[in-house]
Formats: sequence, C-alpha cells, structure tokens
Amino acid sequence: MDQSSYEEEPRTFVQVISDKYNSKNFPHGQGLGVVVLPSPPGSPIKDELFLPSVLVLNDCGIRKAGDRSDIAVFCAHVVELDLSYNELHDWAEICTIVSNIPHLDFLNLSMNPLNGVPLEPCMAEVFTRVRRLVLINTHVTWDTVHTLTRNTPELVELFLCLNDYDAVSQSRTSCPSLRLLQITDNNLRDWAEVRKFGVMYPSLSTLVLANNSVECVSDTRDAMQRLFPNLRSINLNNSGLSKWEDIERLNFLPKLQEIKAKGIPLLEPYTAHERRCLLLAQLPKILVLNGGAVSDNEREDAERFFVRYYYQDCTEQKRPERYHELVSKYGQLAPLADVDLSPQSTMVDVRWGDKVEAVNLRLEKTVGDLKKQLRALLQLPTNGIRLFYINRDMCSMFGPEELKCGCRALHSYSIRDGDEILVVPKVKSRCSSSDL
Repeated sequence: MDQSSYEEEPRTFVQVISDKYNSKNFPHGQGLGVVVLPSPPGSPIKDELFLPSVLVLNDCGIRKAGDRSDIAVFCAHVVELDLSYNELHDWAEICTIVSNIPHLDFLNLSMNPLNGVPLEPCMAEVFTRVRRLVLINTHVTWDTVHTLTRNTPELVELFLCLNDYDAVSQSRTSCPSLRLLQITDNNLRDWAEVRKFGVMYPSLSTLVLANNSVECVSDTRDAMQRLFPNLRSINLNNSGLSKWEDIERLNFLPKLQEIKAKGIPLLEPYTAHERRCLLLAQLPKILVLNGGAVSDNEREDAERFFVRYYYQDCTEQKRPERYHELVSKYGQLAPLADVDLSPQSTMVDVRWGDKVEAVNLRLEKTVGDLKKQLRALLQLPTNGIRLFYINRDMCSMFGPEELKCGCRALHSYSIRDGDEILVVPKVKSRCSSSDL
C-alpha cells in the first residue's frame, strides 16, 4: 500500500466546527446566544450543530476550508472567528471561509504559517466587512497587509505584533478608517519608519509601539501635527528613547492624552517617584500616564518637583525650556527643607537611692531597652527593678508614672531634657506610687 494512504487527511474548518459544536457535546442544551442549525441537504454532517456567534477554533489543526455551502449555512450568524494557532498556509482557503460568513466583524489569524504567501487583490475583496483583524506572528509581508487594508473599508483595529518588521513599506493608498494599530515586539528603530503610519492611517487614535527599539522622536511640530492629527494614545514601553527632547516632542501631537513610557533608557537613573514627576511636568496635556489617571493635585506637585529638581541640580544652561515656563507659573522654588521628624534623644536624671546620674536616652528605644541600659549602669537584673517617669513640670499634679510596658517607645511618654527616671527595686509586697 502506498505510504501516502497512511497520511492523515488535513482537517477542514467544517470538520472542526462539526466536532466541536455537535449537539451531542451539549447535553444540557445550547446555551445563551447559540443557534441550533440542522445540517443542509446532502451534507456529510448529519447531526444538529449548536453554533454561537463567536467561534473559537484555535489550535485545531485546520488546514483547509471544507465545503463552502456548509460554511454558508452554519456561519450565517457568526460575527467573530478565532483561527489562531492553526495550519492555514493558503489564502485561498482562508478566503473561502471568510467569503461565506456574511456578518464577520472580527478575524484572528495569528500564528498561522503565512510567511511569503501572496494574497491576490481579487481574492482580498471578501474581507470587506472585517473591522478588526489580528495577524500576530504570521510574518505576512507589507504587500499583503496593504492588500488587506485596501479591501477593508471599515477596518478599525489592526494587530501586527511579532512579525519581525525592521522597516515599514509605505502604501500608496491610505486606510482612513483605522483607529488602532498594535505593532509591538518588532524591530523598528528609526522614527522615519514610524512616521509612515501617519501617512497610511491618518485617523489613527491609538498607536502601540511597545517592545520596539525606537531610538528617538525626530519630527518637527508641523510634521507631527500633520502626520498624527488624531492620535490620543501612544505606547512606547521598552523603546530606546534616551533624551528628554524626545519626550518634549510628544507635546507636538495635538490630541495626545495618554502615554506609556516604562522601561526606557532615559528613565533608568531615576527613582519611580522621580520618573513620574519628571514625565508629568514635561507633558502638560497628558491625562493618563503609564496606565494611571493624572489628577490636578498630582500634576501641580509634579511641576513643583520639576522646578526644584532643576533649580538644585542643573546650571542655567542645562535647564530645559519647560523649567522656565513653570518658574513663570509658580515662581522660583527653593528645595524643600529636609526635616527629620523621627524621635531624637534627651538627657534625663536617673535616680537610684541616693545616687543621681545624667543619662542620654534614645527616644526611639523602648522601655525594655531602657531597662537593659540601666542594668549595665546599676549592675542589677532587668527583672529586679521598676521604673517611674517624673515630669519635672507636672509631678506636683500627677506624680510619677510607672513605665510598665516593655515594648512601648520612650518618645510616647513625651520625655524632655531635665525630666527624671526613678529606679525602684522590686519587693514582694507591691507598693504604690503614693508611697514614694
């Protein structure tokens, strides 16, 4: 027998939906939003199918489409289709599937082996209704991307991550409907490549460039306003930005409201607090920074921090233009005084019988620590003494206060210079402070 006869037949889209959504797999009914469909006449699929409007068929080994008439019957109501992690390597098979799903809005083809596979323009017309398209790690060429965007007049979201792009091939035809482009984890370095997105997608409002190596933002104000007139959000996490001038140029984007800029070389020398303050002060129009909303109070604190930072650490020649703008707003702000509010020490008289000795107390220490200190001074075991605090100004009114709690901090007693600590040996019969 020919060896090829043993080879497994490629799985089809129709076979997979028949297996996954067969009524036998739904013993408790079809569930909310699921359509019950009988098999069409002549179809090899004889059972009813319980098909939802969102089909998730990832990692099912799909290589072929199957009978188009079955697809048309089973998928007439489908609006979202996830075909990621399959084995689709022929655009003709993909187009057969898409052409028979009349209401398809979302299509995910991620992780299918489409590298170098051409898409003929006449075939791409079937994508007309698709509004969200995911092509992550497919390594489709820019020619294929442009063919798709030319034939998706309502496309609003496009995902091109992990495709090893180190350059952008500019299309002659723009895609004015696109609002979101996510192109993370590629190899883009030059801003000259990034600016091409503004030409191709003039209505772009969200640009996700995270995990690329973009080294600078090099356009002028006029160019940025012309290229990205509608951009409201940009993600530059883990990019290669290393100069404050690049951050300043982001202010040229006329509608920008949200920025993500974590993990960039520019911010490595600063603490987390300094990073946020310095970024906020440089970006006066931003409403959301690194995922966190910016309040008016936080912005004012950041701008004041910015003025003090550059006043203290930079010469006049090195201060950015933003510094002078904020000085005109807040005035010249000297560095805040470094006030240490932690408990300090005080000098008290320790009285033991007829002996009196001046002792320096560290007020952050506890009563237990004081007993250990006095044990060395008085040569007594710590469990053999009782301590009483005498406030020099209030002793006539309140008398001595016993220091009973070993874990209580000394500063909580408000001990001051000149006050007295009275040491009394423990005796079997308990005495009161009034006997002293």
